[in-house]
Amino acid sequence: MSSKSNNKMVVRLAGLVVFMGVMAFASVPFYNWFCAVTGYAGTTARSDAPSTEILDQTITIRFDANVENGMAWEFKPLQRVMELRIGEVGMAYYEAYNPTDRVIAGSAGYNVAPFSAGNFFSKIDCFCFEMQVLQPGERVEMPVTFYVDPEIVNDLDGQRVHSITLSYTFYETELPEQDIALAPSTQDNQNTQVN
Repeated sequence: MSSKSNNKMVVRLAGLVVFMGVMAFASVPFYNWFCAVTGYAGTTARSDAPSTEILDQTITIRFDANVENGMAWEFKPLQRVMELRIGEVGMAYYEAYNPTDRVIAGSAGYNVAPFSAGNFFSKIDCFCFEMQVLQPGERVEMPVTFYVDPEIVNDLDGQRVHSITLSYTFYETELPEQDIALAPSTQDNQNTQVN
């Protein structure tokens, strides 16, 4: 092989590496967009306003809560089941508690089951839209406002859905800068416990 063909091969391989890196970087936003648009994998819809139509048909909503392994929060729904008319706005509350002596930030991932209901489950407002920061010993109630789109009754798969489970999982995230500055240091906590 000549040096010219070696150089071409190196350029091609470098281009392939750069292309693969760009594709890997872009895949997460693309996947999130795809899930939000299609409801794939139980991703819910987001709405700025409630439904204008409320049907006589009801649907059961179940609530589930989890935390990632190693996260110190306690997290649970304050109600396990709710029955609503399709199109009616519901409000449910979840409770999070930080039993530790340190400030912890968390972000909630969510989905619904069955996955086919994801495109019809619309959140108007949710604690999951923003990072949550809990101080040591803090307990909070966090609302989620939602409705099930009446179009579910016209969908081939949606017609068979009589119960939807809304599930959240909290993941620990890095503290925002302003909360790091306010967090008591480990040394301060140790001095307080000794006194």
